[in-house]
Amino acid sequence: MLIVADENIPLLDSFFGDIGEIRRVSGRTMSNADVRDADILLVRSVTRVNRELLESSRVRFVGTTTIGTDHVDLDWLEQAGIRFSAAPGCNANSVAEYVLSVLSLHAERRGLSDWSQLSVGIVGVGNVGGELAHKLERLGFDVRLCDPPRADREEGDQEFVALEEAMKCDVVSLHTPLTREGSHPTFHMIGQAELETLGANQLLINAGRGEVIDSSALLARLDQGNAPTFALDVWEQEPRIHPELVDRVWLATPHIAGYSLEGKVQGTEMIYQALSQFLGLPVRKKAGQFLPEPALSKISFTSSAQEEDAIRIALRACYDPRRDDARLRNVMTGSLEERGAAFDRLRRDYPVRRECSSLKIQLKGTSKSLQDSFRAIGFKLKI
Repeated sequence: MLIVADENIPLLDSFFGDIGEIRRVSGRTMSNADVRDADILLVRSVTRVNRELLESSRVRFVGTTTIGTDHVDLDWLEQAGIRFSAAPGCNANSVAEYVLSVLSLHAERRGLSDWSQLSVGIVGVGNVGGELAHKLERLGFDVRLCDPPRADREEGDQEFVALEEAMKCDVVSLHTPLTREGSHPTFHMIGQAELETLGANQLLINAGRGEVIDSSALLARLDQGNAPTFALDVWEQEPRIHPELVDRVWLATPHIAGYSLEGKVQGTEMIYQALSQFLGLPVRKKAGQFLPEPALSKISFTSSAQEEDAIRIALRACYDPRRDDARLRNVMTGSLEERGAAFDRLRRDYPVRRECSSLKIQLKGTSKSLQDSFRAIGFKLKI
């Protein structure tokens, strides 16, 4: 059995080596010739999976180790009788921790002694938005949820607000899928009219899909007075993103919010489980058995620690988005093709980033409030 896989999927040999022969190829340039004799195809979001890629191949299972599926022609796969599986929620915690780190920087920049003074509007309350909301609510933030499709379905006792209401919050964080049809399309959902409602004291974070924001309208808004602050992890026209937009926003990162090691490995594990089920094989492997020891394993705080300072130190010990911001800005030179290749290299060669759960926090004589905050974020505690 031949498995053709994106070369950047982690732990391919560990999870799939005993299922079949693995052929690694570039996900960005994957072609019909690469997959024609494959039985199994494993991809990430950089590969367009459609008739052009798979026609006349013998592929019978496609797995994407990502939460999104807008790169996959699901209707064609169904018509062709090809089984498909994604990894919804695999990197939800990674993205939530990315947003928490951005919020920490923003609160410090604003001179706030208590970051939970910020109100946060979450647009798109699926796996990622839901995980972020859960953490923020436990941390004491005022959170407003906007998810029109879920609101239409009147799910449970969840309260949703309109987009206009969510856009009034101090921070707006976007986590929608990319859709172009239906009752609530998200393509260019944030355009000129929506951007004009935001003021200088507000922050807009996009760690969902780049095309949800109209980039031309965003550049125009940045030219106007009283412009809000922007933190963008996703972009229109990736990997050939607009260098002027990178230059103009406060934080710019190369689509890596979900790139924690735990998130990546969990995505691989979920596709391994789906493929094993498809082939009728037992599931014997777990992501945890392949995770290495973290480079930083413990931080200690005494009773002298201030709560906000302790949270900032611990969060940034795990992840500081300013490092990725600097890396992206440093490659925004050269031609369009050179910038695109550099963007892809940043993602391909991304350094190991561990989630907060990999770090044990030792607390000596600290307050219960600080203990609760560390638990809400996801740290392990030793008291």
